[in-house]
Amino acid sequence: MISFLSEFTRDVDSPSTFIVMDADGLDQPRHYKVVPRNVLFLIAGAVSALSVILLAIVALTPVKELIPGYGSAEMRQDVRYNELRVTALLDSLESQQEYMGHLRQLMLGEVDADAAGAAPAESGGAPDAAGTTVQVEPPTNWSDHQQPAMSVDRLVARGPETMRLANAASVYLPGVALPALPPVDGFVTSGFDARSGHYAIDIAVEAGTTVRAIGDGYVVMADWTQDGGYALAVQHAGGYLSVYKHNQRLLKRTGDRVSSREPIAESGNSGEITTGPHLHFELWHNGLAQDPAAFLVNL
Repeated sequence: MISFLSEFTRDVDSPSTFIVMDADGLDQPRHYKVVPRNVLFLIAGAVSALSVILLAIVALTPVKELIPGYGSAEMRQDVRYNELRVTALLDSLESQQEYMGHLRQLMLGEVDADAAGAAPAESGGAPDAAGTTVQVEPPTNWSDHQQPAMSVDRLVARGPETMRLANAASVYLPGVALPALPPVDGFVTSGFDARSGHYAIDIAVEAGTTVRAIGDGYVVMADWTQDGGYALAVQHAGGYLSVYKHNQRLLKRTGDRVSSREPIAESGNSGEITTGPHLHFELWHNGLAQDPAAFLVNL
């Protein structure tokens, strides 16, 4: 066969005559004149056409998913969804770290007055993703936070020149009446343990139970946290800060003023670090965690 092909393609422009006859030699022999160049063109065209057909089948039909290393449409969609989830988790982690940093500064009294920016315009709005300006409803008691806001620590009379501030103390925040009633009616499942880092008491209640503020104050944090779920913190006079975690719903937002025993949330089981429906309640005083059981009655 090799010698035949070599002889056939020796001169591609010279015609070659092929004689076809049956094995018995009974039929009349048939003669065919063939130009090698035309035969080679015909073979190349057939191979090219077959290659195009195969590529079209692979590109336009699900057959391509059978090729090793080629991801299916579902796999590529899962990859895109996973990328979005990772990005969202990173953004959430960054936001939670920022929230925890602000909350820590608040608890430790490390708030820098020079870091406060100018107050936003009263009638302004915020652009959404499409660039359309969306009017934002101002929070309740927003005027109480108009800069320069009066620090709770300054609402203490130290002489005749500060009598005006002392009189303003009763207008802004009355002191917390301690001992106070617990924020929810339930039973304590986990107590305060500073050694293990549990700066709170856990009160077991059914999901949806009304959570009440232990005293008058301002909501300084109301948002989702990775560990504590829907969490809310209230700043009280006298350096007290109460924190309520694992809620299923928040009834107040940052900046709202709340009164003693006013509903502020609904208990739940949100967040990653939780063992069931309960309220995680913390009480801080001048940046130090306190055992809430010593400040509450009827537990």
